[in-house]
Amino acid sequence: QVQLVESGGGLVQARGSLRLSCAASGRSFSLYAMGWFRQAPGKEREFVAAISWTGSITYYADSVKGRFTISRDNAKNTLYLQMNSLKPEDTAVYYCAARNGGTYSNLQDYVYWGQGTQVTVSS
Repeated sequence: QVQLVESGGGLVQARGSLRLSCAASGRSFSLYAMGWFRQAPGKEREFVAAISWTGSITYYADSVKGRFTISRDNAKNTLYLQMNSLKPEDTAVYYCAARNGGTYSNLQDYVYWGQGTQVTVSS
């Protein structure tokens, strides 16, 4: 079992920045590949970014590529999402999740989820 707790969300103006954190506890964090997803009101949850268990491989949705950076610190059991040049369309609840197989962008392959943190970008 892995428990995940996100933090760092909030209200920011367009073109601003935020850094989300996801603190993990329970079974060894470093055994899991990790991902960030988001869900806007009235929309389905969508893939944002993913990182391998070592941190050496990263993936991004086209909509955030060049603006967001995913990283992890296995010594601190923490996952991060640095978000720069934020846009109003980035407004959503952001979730971190853990998987130990499957496809990085497939929600169904993630077995542990956090409760989410709200990010609101004003124009």
